Amino acid sequence: MMTDIEIAQSAKMKPIYEVAEGLGISEEYIEPYGKYKAKLSDGLMDSLQDHPDGKLILVTAINPTPAGEGKTTISVGLGEAMQQIGKKAVIALREPSLGPVFGIKGGAAGGGYAQVVPMEDINLHFTGDMHAITAANNLLCAVIDNHLQQGNELGIDQRRILFKRCMDMNDRALRFVTVGLGGKVNGIPREDGFQITVASEIMAILCLASDIHDLKKRLGNILVAYTYDNRPVFARDLGVHGAMAALMKDAVKPNLVQTLENTPAIMHGGPFANIAHGCNSVKATKLALKLGDYVVTEAGFGSDLGAEKFLDIKCRYAGLKPNCIVIVATIRALKYNGGVAKADLAEENVEALKLGVKNLQVHVQNMQKYGVPVVVAINRFFTDTDAEIQVLSDCCDALGCDFALAEVFAKGGLGGTELAEKVVAACEKPSDFHVLYDHELPIKEKVGTIAKEIYRADGVVYTAAAEKEIAEIEKLGLDRLPVCIAKTQYSLSDDQTKLGAPTGFDITVRNVKVSAGAGFIVVYTGNIMTMPGLPKAPAALKIDIDETGEIVGLF
Repeated sequence: MMTDIEIAQSAKMKPIYEVAEGLGISEEYIEPYGKYKAKLSDGLMDSLQDHPDGKLILVTAINPTPAGEGKTTISVGLGEAMQQIGKKAVIALREPSLGPVFGIKGGAAGGGYAQVVPMEDINLHFTGDMHAITAANNLLCAVIDNHLQQGNELGIDQRRILFKRCMDMNDRALRFVTVGLGGKVNGIPREDGFQITVASEIMAILCLASDIHDLKKRLGNILVAYTYDNRPVFARDLGVHGAMAALMKDAVKPNLVQTLENTPAIMHGGPFANIAHGCNSVKATKLALKLGDYVVTEAGFGSDLGAEKFLDIKCRYAGLKPNCIVIVATIRALKYNGGVAKADLAEENVEALKLGVKNLQVHVQNMQKYGVPVVVAINRFFTDTDAEIQVLSDCCDALGCDFALAEVFAKGGLGGTELAEKVVAACEKPSDFHVLYDHELPIKEKVGTIAKEIYRADGVVYTAAAEKEIAEIEKLGLDRLPVCIAKTQYSLSDDQTKLGAPTGFDITVRNVKVSAGAGFIVVYTGNIMTMPGLPKAPAALKIDIDETGEIVGLF
């Protein structure tokens, strides 16, 4: 079988105007970036206000493992399969980050015959949204340091500057840095650091803003520092939020592309789900709902992270109500959760699968708590046996949810028609969507609810630093916001070594920060890196450009 990039480069793409025309979008709302990519202008949503919304399908997954689950591949393949069975579907996805592309995780455009194209463009610079976010972030940082240099009228305590610089690349050497060295003319020396662009609060703001005016207001609400007398300093106090919004005037517009089978895909925004809320933009999802009868979207990592935040943060703010939740799993990954070594996953092991399937059970039960029909999608491998598939069938029957085998990686949309039919049927079932907690509750009660209901923890332990930070947030009057828990993606607990469905553990909260612009409180558990590092042999070593100008080695 060809590699992902070879498959993508052999695709017969339609000009982006034709893709838009198929959705009923007139040329006046298309801002092309080359032949196969486009921004969708602000006036498009206004023109669609009277259109009914389509059905919203959220694709999530079990906890990720080294065996791979293929959540984005299933999302893309499901959208293609919807088209195969005659449904008007639109896919709404996140944009990839350069850090994982050149690191270890890979891109975010699907795989095999279920990809979004042009794959190289999407996984590299795309339409420049990541760069705009980076520039806006670092403009604010530059203004903070300039304010200190020019007399510090606000009395900012340089020891209590909260906002960090960012770049869209994995670079562990920049996690902790000292700036302002070299004498008086080079600034005020202080400790600083970088985080990856997708961890920036500005990324979260982009994905939750309703329009450019809301984005500007949210940028102004970013809490950047405290003064020497403990007063908060916001970006608006520095007068820079307007310039930041100007840098993002195009980035706030969703991007239109297509799949290998020419299914329309709107890609916009891309916060990580272990350190942010893990969903594409509200604007992109709402626009897709006006353009398609069925919208397939995804949330990052497992349902304990991305889906919980999609439902409790994004849906809460945007007024979205999903009609179906799809949980992606592989038999290989479930056997890994049952204790099988990665090297042995191709061998049949029914007993290990029975242990590992408990991870899937928790994810299904968690999603059912939101009152939405659930369908399990098994991303099928040729090594899966009939006996192992029967274990999954029995598990889903006991949970009261449908399940389907999907082979979209190898067959594209035709490999997902059974899944598409079951998702369509689920969308017709009654849905009583509700969030898990009342955001007006105290911070600890909100965290406790998620820890108990989603992670299945016995309780929550707070460090002294976290207790102090909660008190500060309460003093600011910002404690009534939803919570966004930063946690390892590899386990339902905050310990990545605890696989399956762990019990008898507490969640430890290390720090609590408020993202006042985004509109949520970030609760850090465990050791969550907001600036990842590169592996010993990063993917960048395989990526090249040949003598004809074609990119090679990109997955």
